Amino acid sequence: MDHSHRYFVLHKPYNMVSQFVSSHDVVLLGDINFNFPAGTHAIGRLDNHSEGLLLLTTNKAITKKLFQGTVPHTRKYLVQVMHVVSEETVQNLRDGVSIQIKGGEYYTTIPAEVEIVDEPYKFIHSTFNETLYVQRSWLMITMVEGKYHQVRKMVAAVGHKCCRLIRVAIEDIELGDLPPGGVRELNEEDFFRLLKLEE
Repeated sequence: MDHSHRYFVLHKPYNMVSQFVSSHDVVLLGDINFNFPAGTHAIGRLDNHSEGLLLLTTNKAITKKLFQGTVPHTRKYLVQVMHVVSEETVQNLRDGVSIQIKGGEYYTTIPAEVEIVDEPYKFIHSTFNETLYVQRSWLMITMVEGKYHQVRKMVAAVGHKCCRLIRVAIEDIELGDLPPGGVRELNEEDFFRLLKLEE
């Protein structure tokens, strides 16, 4: 094992892109108050308006191992949606729903774990000052695929607008009590073990 690489867990804040360089005027990973080593990059992405767990490393081989390997890896999302979600809707999400993907074709999502969450803030060290004119619900969605904007499209397909999307875990690496903008470093052995990656 090459111990020269470094591995980080970041709580990506809302309204920040998952990259260090951009030609657009946006908030970047480099704006985080942390001295990342040269060559650090994000493994996968969270879009600008999504929050939560983002993994970073100096090891260029990790993205392929994690997202293009033969064994799919679970991702867990805490999702706030407009209105009250029925048990029937939860079951529809569990069974798989039809969403439109790149190219305009329709795709049926593979079955996912979906639960209604009553106490969302026990999962995240983050709150918004929210003025709730409309009742909202929180869901925990655990899945092994991640097509473009998939979670947002899934909840939209069953009639609920996504208000907040927070990734709280990838495999056994959890966001825990890391605050927005917070960084935690993992050693290589723990990183591979928690992500269930082959060395």
